[in-house]
Amino acid sequence: MKILIFGLPGSGKSTLAEPFAKLVGGVWLNADAVRKEYDDWDFTPEGRMRQAMRMKFLADGVVKAGKIAVADFVCPTEAARAEFAPDYTVWMDTIKAGRFEDTNKMFEKPPKCDYHVEEWSDNTSAQLAKVIW
Repeated sequence: MKILIFGLPGSGKSTLAEPFAKLVGGVWLNADAVRKEYDDWDFTPEGRMRQAMRMKFLADGVVKAGKIAVADFVCPTEAARAEFAPDYTVWMDTIKAGRFEDTNKMFEKPPKCDYHVEEWSDNTSAQLAKVIW
């Protein structure tokens, strides 16, 4: 299974993804760590699509190895989300604007998602696990 946790920078994606991955025995793929590993800090629309393809490649490898991939990244457009092709989507909608104006401008609210987090709580990971299982 491939799970995408997406939303604006500062919305709590990593705060949810890391403990959630541990809870479900999954592998956490953090976009910042991946960008650092590939030394690719291009945030143009093309760079964001390249990151979506890279995250997909890594997540698909995790799934092929028989594990759950829990990927957290902004994934700001429907095209990037479609490129990543998640089995399950979690929208971290906990803030109305992030710290980067260019990302705020290009972020597309999803027409639908599997789980919508509007307010963070200490047991959000456990709540999400109940929905997925």
